[in-house]
Amino acid sequence: MAAVDWDSALDQFRAYLAVERAYSPRTVEVYLRDVTAFRATVAARRGGEVAPAALGTIEVRGHLATLHGGNDAATIARKLSSIRAFFRFLARRGAIDGNPARSIRAPKRKRALPRALDVDDTFRLVEAPQTTGRTAHRRLSADEEARHQQLRLRDRALLEVLYGGGLRVSEGCGLDVTDLDRGAGGLLVLVRRGKGGKSRSVPLGDKAAEAIDAWLPARRQLGDGPALFVNAAGRRLTPRSVQRLVQRWRAAGGVVPPATPHALRHSFATHLLDGGVDLRSIQELLGHASLASTQIYTKVSLDHLMAVYDAAHPRARAEAGQPPPEGATTPDRPRRRPT
Repeated sequence: MAAVDWDSALDQFRAYLAVERAYSPRTVEVYLRDVTAFRATVAARRGGEVAPAALGTIEVRGHLATLHGGNDAATIARKLSSIRAFFRFLARRGAIDGNPARSIRAPKRKRALPRALDVDDTFRLVEAPQTTGRTAHRRLSADEEARHQQLRLRDRALLEVLYGGGLRVSEGCGLDVTDLDRGAGGLLVLVRRGKGGKSRSVPLGDKAAEAIDAWLPARRQLGDGPALFVNAAGRRLTPRSVQRLVQRWRAAGGVVPPATPHALRHSFATHLLDGGVDLRSIQELLGHASLASTQIYTKVSLDHLMAVYDAAHPRARAEAGQPPPEGATTPDRPRRRPT
């Protein structure tokens, strides 16, 4: 591959990400947007377009300097990663002599712990479509009431699948009816649209299976498309619409902590770890490429354990200058349901 101009380089980089790396369209756009912003910064500083082959470390550092103040460390690290991947692509194809971004270190970033709900709050959220009443201020027609009940069945099934399988919201929205696999061991769901184009099979518990069985007859009345979860018009749900419905049921169920679709995934992993499941199994269920991504849940569980200890153990309370609760011997255990 000979030296190329910016437009040709970006077109080829896009094809590489989409075809060879099998990245999702959204991920490809993020990479291209980051590199295009770098291109614009260089052009503004140099008074005109500069070919990729003529760029060096100083231009990359100069672009990163413009990002400080308006971006956090994680965002800057991501943008640097995109630029590094672009130059690595060009270097491997002989368009440039080396990768000018290779030696540049990303800023240190504080890794936030996943926000997981406790067991009781998770149950309140997941069961809210079934246990809470309607809050509409007008009477619904028979058709409206029937549709309302259909969507409650959908929301219950969706929440059960997100929590019961630890799915990302995009994975839940991407499920088709044909991705359900019922065998002697129970219900499996095939996640075909996982991160990085990877697929995996995830088992679902009895509660999720019951919710799906209740939803499927209503689903067939909303259209004959392939999607498992659809809106009232029969079109596939979007991640944004799922975020809104989670917030609605969080409020209806009286769940105080912030809750998002991804919080259900975090709760799935944390609760499994608390229940004694090994990290490798949780990694497989979550679809993590690296065990390091899964290990962060050990920190979440340890923090929870320490909080329970400090709140309930007589010696911990005595050291803090607080008397132990009268008659208390062990902390209350959260209720659990069988899976």
